[in-house]
Amino acid sequence: MKTNLSVAIQAALGAGKEILKIYETDFIVETKGDDSPLTQADKNANEVINGFLKMTNIPIISEENRQLDYSERKDWTRCWIVDPLDGTKEFIKRNGEFTVNIALVENGNPMLGVIYVPVSRELFFTSEDGKTSKKITLTSEKTTIEEIFKKAEIIKPAIIAPPIKIVGSRSHLNEETKNFISEIEKENKVEIVSKGSSLKFCLVAEGLAHIYPRYAPTMEWDTAAGHAICKAVGVSVIDQSTGKPMLYNKPNLLNNYFLVKV
Repeated sequence: MKTNLSVAIQAALGAGKEILKIYETDFIVETKGDDSPLTQADKNANEVINGFLKMTNIPIISEENRQLDYSERKDWTRCWIVDPLDGTKEFIKRNGEFTVNIALVENGNPMLGVIYVPVSRELFFTSEDGKTSKKITLTSEKTTIEEIFKKAEIIKPAIIAPPIKIVGSRSHLNEETKNFISEIEKENKVEIVSKGSSLKFCLVAEGLAHIYPRYAPTMEWDTAAGHAICKAVGVSVIDQSTGKPMLYNKPNLLNNYFLVKV
């Protein structure tokens, strides 16, 4: 597991470097078939990550790879789930709130997770045994894996107490989410914390928020790494259709609505 974690971290950092090269230019925005935006940064980051992860001989599900039918994936006991650039809308807005997400899934369960924030150089990752999550802010692109493991600090969720801090997306806040928040407001003072991309998971995992309700569409690559990081610190990520923890490498890679809660 330590080898896989090391490879995933190196892949995330390498992708972050490529993303920033494009971020600093007057980049072109394409539109994919599902109307979501795509930039050269997504493509370049994906290429870097695939280059690293292929060395592990573990199959890869990535937003920017050709999606395989479930008949080809159903017997996988392990796979990588990757979003090379999560928060492309935030990237286009140039607000810095975009991430690289890499997760290792076993039998549908997220076991390792890495989330890297290229602009702030914040790196979140699970320990190799998946029992803790850690964070480090890199001071240099040349920081070694050994230094990262040595200097990263354990993160912990907060104890729920008013005001209840609820994570809301900068790009999505629909009626169902507003209704969820309204129910909590009946008994507690609520504070909305806004963040883009998978950073919403990180907010709960490191104790800067208590709840993240997601009543809007997401794909597995949007959530797997954040789920792993939350799971390792004891934060639940519950599928609102099944009432159980979210699963991955499903026949349909579209997630059901979910709730992240301390």
